[in-house]
Amino acid sequence: MAKSQSTYVCQSCGATSTKWSGRCDACGAWNAIVEEAPLSAGPGAKALGADRGRAVPLTDLATKEAPPPRAASGIAEFDRVLGGGLVPASAVLVGGDPGIGKSTLLLQAAAAFARKGLKTLYISGEEASAQVRMRAQRLGLSDAPVALGAETNLRDILTTLDTERPALAIIDSIQTMWADNVDSAPGSVSQVRAAAHELVTFAKKRGVAVILVGHVTKEGQIAGPRVVEHMVDTVLYFEGERGHQFRILRAVKNRFGPADEIGVFEMTGGGLAEVGNPSALFLSDREEPAPGAVVFAGIEGTRPVLVEFQCLVAPSPLSQPRRSVLGWDGGRLAMILAVLEARCGIPFAGLDVYLNVAGGIRVSEPAADLAVACALLSAREDAPVPRDTVVFGEISLSGALRPVGQTENRLKEAQKLGFTTAITPSRSKAGDKPDLAMKHYGDLAGFVGDIFGAG
Repeated sequence: MAKSQSTYVCQSCGATSTKWSGRCDACGAWNAIVEEAPLSAGPGAKALGADRGRAVPLTDLATKEAPPPRAASGIAEFDRVLGGGLVPASAVLVGGDPGIGKSTLLLQAAAAFARKGLKTLYISGEEASAQVRMRAQRLGLSDAPVALGAETNLRDILTTLDTERPALAIIDSIQTMWADNVDSAPGSVSQVRAAAHELVTFAKKRGVAVILVGHVTKEGQIAGPRVVEHMVDTVLYFEGERGHQFRILRAVKNRFGPADEIGVFEMTGGGLAEVGNPSALFLSDREEPAPGAVVFAGIEGTRPVLVEFQCLVAPSPLSQPRRSVLGWDGGRLAMILAVLEARCGIPFAGLDVYLNVAGGIRVSEPAADLAVACALLSAREDAPVPRDTVVFGEISLSGALRPVGQTENRLKEAQKLGFTTAITPSRSKAGDKPDLAMKHYGDLAGFVGDIFGAG
């Protein structure tokens, strides 16, 4: 196997040669030639070899740079999820189930940005231009100065963007784009990766903000390679149940703002309407106190959100009882059931358990443990929890109740919506004492014995 050939470089003028000599032929300096090892070793066809690149300018961590400018659309919930507005030369990936409203949301956002003065292009690869115009007419956006195109050829799209030089380009969707230099069908892993790479690279070089729409698989992940999510600056998921009018836009990755931030929208006949106070909307249809219904004070991103957990416990005719969960983690429900049986002596064997988060929102934080346990016990004992009570806290495997973060914000939101009692773990840092009756518990057994008279 042939060895990688070293390079001899003159330290005075930078001239290179393949062998050493005492005098540089280029500048005449003596004893200035030094052998330099190749950049990488390996097969000659694939290694970097001996050719050297340019040195990258480096700075220290104390370098002060102005924060990137942002363009606000005027849709407060959309701007909140982006971190305060759209950053120039950024790449945003929006995913969601088919028919959930991704195209409707982005068409409304495109019209809002265009009316603010940003030159906006909307490229549709799934619908004809006439279909997009019909949607714009239904939404009352026909007068917005948005340039519309229908194309799937990536080369033609990049040429159009380079000619028009917009401030924002929306590509709907990335799975329909195809590059003529990749020998595979549109929507394949190779095509999605190549198209995303070219569009993101173009956005960085030309200073164009690009929003890509991505399909979602049965598992709820954006279809195609996960490397697409690593390429872009921001990843947003558009969530919601078909039977509910609420839609949640959630940031799962954001290089320019907080992750896990949510924006709440309501689907109406005139498009998606933003919801400024989602807690009031999620709790607006609450009925009279019923067994199994408990209000949880959660934190989504930077905003407190109050939602209702609904639980039903019924005798099971099956040898293996059902555990059905909507809007929460099924594995965490199994853990809480095990803790209730092992630490409190309350079994759920032979009982079907159904748990639902009202409104179609999905809750992922462990702070909901105590609210779920309260809903389970309320349904099992047929004992309703008072309507004006809010519950939150994390449960450990030992049965201890652990405090959670941002307790003060949770309590302020509950107080604002008219709640008068809060059940929380001991050692919770509530800050300024809100005008709420506080009930603190150190372990789950004490909570069960006091609230439900069991344990």
